[in-house]
Amino acid sequence: MKFTFAHANLNVADLGRSVTFYADALGLTMARQRSAEDGSFKLAFLTDGTSGFLLELTWLREHAHPYELGENESHLCYVTDDYEAAHAKHAEMGCICYENVAMGLYFIEDPDGYWIEIIPEKREQPQ
Repeated sequence: MKFTFAHANLNVADLGRSVTFYADALGLTMARQRSAEDGSFKLAFLTDGTSGFLLELTWLREHAHPYELGENESHLCYVTDDYEAAHAKHAEMGCICYENVAMGLYFIEDPDGYWIEIIPEKREQPQ
């Protein structure tokens, strides 16, 4: 029996704003969209164009307040082939929320408060 990743889901307050953020910050593009016939939800599946993994963003009509993320430290992680350029871009966007220089990584925060880890393709392991 074999399992492979299909997608991860994040619920978002403003689908358009989130799609724009992920396009600007990580270069993700729309793979497909789906909406409920009654308008109760909208889904956007974003791709990096390289892997088969999709990020599913879900907007729910009946959820009119910000999502409570609590103390959950789960997060997405992206590898970049140009760490310095990525860091400069995210610094310019003002979305870096945490950085650990010693470990060679940083996190960006999306419009709903989700954290995304950014690491270089090759990094030295901490001693």
